[in-house]
Amino acid sequence: MSGVREIDLALLIADLCGYTALTETHGALKASETVLRFVHLAKSCLDPGVSIVDSIGDEVFCSGADTLAVVRTGLRLREAIEREPEFPRVSIGIHRGPIVEREGRLFGSPINLTARLTAHAIGGQILCTEPIARALGASGGVEPRSIGRQQFKNVTYAVPLFELVPVSEKRVAATTDPVCRMQVALDDDAATIGHDGVTYRFCSTECARLFADAPGLYILAPATGGPGDKP
Repeated sequence: MSGVREIDLALLIADLCGYTALTETHGALKASETVLRFVHLAKSCLDPGVSIVDSIGDEVFCSGADTLAVVRTGLRLREAIEREPEFPRVSIGIHRGPIVEREGRLFGSPINLTARLTAHAIGGQILCTEPIARALGASGGVEPRSIGRQQFKNVTYAVPLFELVPVSEKRVAATTDPVCRMQVALDDDAATIGHDGVTYRFCSTECARLFADAPGLYILAPATGGPGDKP
């Protein structure tokens, strides 16, 4: 069929965590600035051979034929975002599989699985599947750590998951504002509040005020990777 081809690609989907909370707390103007900055960072982090397929709202979809190049793009994007002041964390999913390309668009179940990985990842986490972990091995200074199997909607099998962790990384010391979900450097918070034995840090006094008025609205259960530092 003319204009249609089947290709095997590594896929990456990156999503800003807490974008809705950011919009509700700081307004649409701030949220739009954040998304545009996110897309700019994603473009600046692309490894050779990796391209942005699409960007919708707070999500960026990339692909490339070279698995390691796509992984490097994901690692670089996470690092760039962690260096951004008062910026949401990013969750990233990476998978590889056969894709159909038609009229410049990509189709196929591997895209769905990549999106499921991204939705399953917590802020600052990069999850990948077995094909990615196998391709990495011990190369690139990154370690694929097995975190078990996960059953996803519309996927017929339990997927073995791996978290990509740099072997020797220097991550920025930061936590997450529980109100607007932006990153807050531990040495640059505008306010802190102790609640039930946990110290919460805030990007602004307004976020601290909202939390103090109704902490139950913003505290996440520990299983979800909620913000806050044990004293």
